[in-house]
Amino acid sequence: MKLRKTGRIAIAALAVVAALGMTACSDDKDSKPAAKTSTSAKASASASTNTNLPPTPTSAELNAQLQRALDPSVPNSEKLDGVQGAQADPELPNRLAEAAKGANITITVTDVNTFGDSVNAKAKVVLNGQENVIDVPFVAEDGKWKIQKAWACTMLTNLGQQSAACS
Repeated sequence: MKLRKTGRIAIAALAVVAALGMTACSDDKDSKPAAKTSTSAKASASASTNTNLPPTPTSAELNAQLQRALDPSVPNSEKLDGVQGAQADPELPNRLAEAAKGANITITVTDVNTFGDSVNAKAKVVLNGQENVIDVPFVAEDGKWKIQKAWACTMLTNLGQQSAACS
């Protein structure tokens, strides 16, 4: 019985990692990818050339934002402005944090690439002891970088959770 449960957990872990990686490649109507430009920490600290966009974030800034979003101890009210589409379901950030905690997932942003009005964070994800690199997309909204709704919804779905914001 224990072997079957371990096998199911491993298969679920692979499915989550694969789906999260593929989400960043999908075409989301809430973001409009353009030409890819890799940024360094120095370049990303400078302001964006588009005055409607917030300054391009550093990997450290996106990592801090992602860690707060995935931390169940951070009050939901402090995370609402960090996840795109959370207005449709104010519990979306908490659901995301609880699902990640329940699956024992750790995600660490390691690099940032810009795509017009979105940024793609390369992140190391560790799930059930397996390490993979995935893309975590952020979109500019209301003058801030927010975790892309499609990514958050895919993560929730793959971890067996649901949100009204994802329908």
